[in-house]
Amino acid sequence: MKKFAIEIKWGFIFTAAAILWIVFEKSMGWHSELIGKHYLYTNFFGIVAVLIYFLALLDKRKNFYAEGMSWSQGFVSGIILTVVITILSPLSQYITSVFISPEYFENIIEYTVASGRMAREDAEAYFNLSSYILLNTFSALGMGIVTSAIVALFLRKK
Repeated sequence: MKKFAIEIKWGFIFTAAAILWIVFEKSMGWHSELIGKHYLYTNFFGIVAVLIYFLALLDKRKNFYAEGMSWSQGFVSGIILTVVITILSPLSQYITSVFISPEYFENIIEYTVASGRMAREDAEAYFNLSSYILLNTFSALGMGIVTSAIVALFLRKK
């Protein structure tokens, strides 16, 4: 377990940053009056996510591999980080949906139906806690693997 302490630490940091981002989104009105812009603005979290992966793998390179880390070592470390984030993702989504922004699903359903993008039944089937837990879990896994590969490429050092 000590071998993966850095990835576990950064997995918790990532999850905390994601929750803080949701608080920021809500405070900006992206879960209520500006919900129509949410789909666009929420993507800016990607910058934060890549930065956290970069810092995590840099930490691993400096404090575990003594400044020398191959691409494959960085990629494996990134995969482990991704697994930690993926495991924490349902908890993060639950905290978001129940405590931080419980009105989000109702607001996005109303917006989607009113704008003619979905029928009410389809919107209700898509915008709910269960659906978002699945969506976020698989998104964390997929995006984490891609991010790990790219960041490890930049941080490799012999």
